[in-house]
Amino acid sequence: MKIPLSRLQKAFARRGIAVERVSHSYVVRRGDDSARILLPPDFELEGRAVSQLLDFAAVGWPDRPRPVRCACATPDFHPGSLAPVGSVVATDADVVIPAAIGTDINCGMRLITTGLTLTQMASHEARWTRVLTERLLHTRTDAPVPARAFRALFDDSPLACLRALGRSGVWAGTDFARLEREVRACVALDTLRADSVHAPDFLVNGQDQVRSPDLGTIGSGNHFVELQIVDAILDRQVAYTAGLRAGDVVAMIHSGSRGIGFHVGRRWIDKAKSAWPAGTSHPTSGLYALRGPAAEDYFQAMGTAARYAWLNRVVLAEWVREALEATVGAGSSRLVVDVPHNIITKEHGLHIHRKGSTPAHDGQWALLPGSMGDASYLVTGLGHPEWLWSCSHGAGRRVRRHSVRRHSSHTAAKTTEWHCHTLREERRLEEHPDAYKPIGPVIESQAEAGLIRAAIRFRPWRTFKA
Repeated sequence: MKIPLSRLQKAFARRGIAVERVSHSYVVRRGDDSARILLPPDFELEGRAVSQLLDFAAVGWPDRPRPVRCACATPDFHPGSLAPVGSVVATDADVVIPAAIGTDINCGMRLITTGLTLTQMASHEARWTRVLTERLLHTRTDAPVPARAFRALFDDSPLACLRALGRSGVWAGTDFARLEREVRACVALDTLRADSVHAPDFLVNGQDQVRSPDLGTIGSGNHFVELQIVDAILDRQVAYTAGLRAGDVVAMIHSGSRGIGFHVGRRWIDKAKSAWPAGTSHPTSGLYALRGPAAEDYFQAMGTAARYAWLNRVVLAEWVREALEATVGAGSSRLVVDVPHNIITKEHGLHIHRKGSTPAHDGQWALLPGSMGDASYLVTGLGHPEWLWSCSHGAGRRVRRHSVRRHSSHTAAKTTEWHCHTLREERRLEEHPDAYKPIGPVIESQAEAGLIRAAIRFRPWRTFKA
């Protein structure tokens, strides 16, 4: 329900925040700090999320109070544990704020074609469902990686990692020439610097095969592997380039850096706090930045976790390919795009922090999933500088997970139009489509504001959640 602006202004004034509506967005101010939020007028402007965004806009030091150059948010904007989801923060080129992306570093989306139509896949559904359930939900994975390949991943490049992998487990049937070609379709991957010194010792020290317990796993929360159907072609040129036609089945994968992201993120959030000048009052927000050499060290640590997240999505995609090749005979899969969020990149002389938002430079593809019961989109970025060359990473939550659980009886009854495979009933409840914003206004508002152009719409078919 749309709340009148005057009522909204009064509610936020009690928090010391001024709100005005400018074109497609809200402008919020608290003292000298301001931010811009692209939000359809019917969407709730959540006080906690606004306060979190303004806290990040205010990050600095006693001797350098204003290293943040811009703070804004996309329509999937909602509160997070530290940073609001759907936020974009630009700082000076020697400054990073580790808490602005948190511990799920390079959580991102990977979209692969299957080379199959709905008709071809439906007759084999019981077989491939069984195989994918074993791999994705029972985590009966077999993704051995020699320590030398992890060292190559962190100290050299993703390509070097692929060339150092063995040929057992998931890699036995892998088309490595295809994987090497697909590295080029991974947004921002070539910009990430890394170093094995930031990785857990068990991954990089030694000569033997390493079976990392979380490599090739989805993760909890809103992460998923989902089979989707091409529902509408909105941009024929993009569809031709992506090799997609109406009725095709694709696999969308949403996962991140798992344990390594937590290892790196938590460590550097603590480091930023410990670097605060002694004898000086700490900021009331509890948020801290790093600068100079410490910021560069963080970039390497972040890049280490981010490269692991890329490899995790590669393994998940290979599980899908393996299952479909074994059960349906599909062999012509290809990567459409792999896009990051929860990452910091160096762009336009700034450090762009994206928490639950996606790079959307001019001509760059991005993926915006809805929910298990709503559409997802492949879009083309338009490179809007006022929104820091970004777009949303999806629809965004409307209801928090603990609130969904309190209304579980109502939620559980409404499952007729979506299909979720999971071993955890609470996941089905927490991730119910009603807990998410409708994707339509999220796409439309960003298109109207000049951030993106919608290219292909997908409808969900079968969702796997761990």
